[in-house]
Amino acid sequence: MSTENIAAPRSPYLSHRKRNRFNIEKWGWIYMRVSGVLLVVLIFGHLFYNLIFPGKVSILDWAFVAGKLANPIWIVWDLLLLWLALIHGANGMRTLINDYAHGRFRTVLLWALGATTAVLLVMGTLVLTTFDPCLGDTDNAELIKICAAQ
Repeated sequence: MSTENIAAPRSPYLSHRKRNRFNIEKWGWIYMRVSGVLLVVLIFGHLFYNLIFPGKVSILDWAFVAGKLANPIWIVWDLLLLWLALIHGANGMRTLINDYAHGRFRTVLLWALGATTAVLLVMGTLVLTTFDPCLGDTDNAELIKICAAQ
């Protein structure tokens, strides 16, 4: 048996289309590693600011959240946390669906996952970017101060 007609695995003789194809599995794998590292930092920062920094958990109320979301840095922080965590989780679910579902059922699950992820990203982004703590009545002096400053 002769191997003279078999091209080397990374041979330039492979079709151009095959060599330059976008590899979603490779980029999904890279995304999971990078987003995982970023999520550790974002989550521990979130937990530190909300649970350790105030001194006690009982201080977490509407005024605390309103004061936090009045700062654009925390809006960006929470948006990064939302987007990275939701896409990270959806990518993991995509991998599980690809491993265990087959045929039309797999297609339906992938479409449902994509639609759910898109809806949750849009809704979460709208909540974080359009949040107005000054809507409604409040008796909290700190919140009144924040609303008066606007």
